[in-house]
Amino acid sequence: MTYDPAGHQPLTPVDPEAPLRVQRLRELGLGENPDPEFDEFAHKLAQITGAPYAMVNFISEDRQYFAGLHTPPARQAGSIEAAAGGEPGRVMARDHGYCPHVVVRRKALVLDDVCDYPRFAGNPVVDEIGIRSYLGAPLIDHTGTTLGTICVVDTEPRPWGREGLETIKALAAELTERINQREGRLD
Repeated sequence: MTYDPAGHQPLTPVDPEAPLRVQRLRELGLGENPDPEFDEFAHKLAQITGAPYAMVNFISEDRQYFAGLHTPPARQAGSIEAAAGGEPGRVMARDHGYCPHVVVRRKALVLDDVCDYPRFAGNPVVDEIGIRSYLGAPLIDHTGTTLGTICVVDTEPRPWGREGLETIKALAAELTERINQREGRLD
């Protein structure tokens, strides 16, 4: 767990639901491999929001896995792909980024400029990758388990506004319904 050196508070929240989530993700066969349907959904997220990066993110106890990923066509040094470790662009430590906050709070998170929030400005993705704005919403399945998130990020501050919030929440509901339908096909 990473701590804010000034306030000594954890930058990444404690996640008591993580063991249940990991079990649920295994049951659904999610969070271990890229998925073309989720890549397509991430591309749709990027198109709708105009953001350069978009993800469908499943979170375990120690890492995040981007089963769906959209990145700009020209990859640059310092980009998410270069900094994520593991399979390029798909794996990130749990203490990086803002999706773990969304999962624990079970609510959407809008950060027009992460540097405006001391708790979020100290996140490693700011210095290591250059993330400046974030918009994400939880994926809560029909069992009530928060499986992960959908999110978009940018390297520039962005005024997401109420429209951005409503858009990301509606898209999270759409993808959650698709995941629930997938489970029905698995039975």
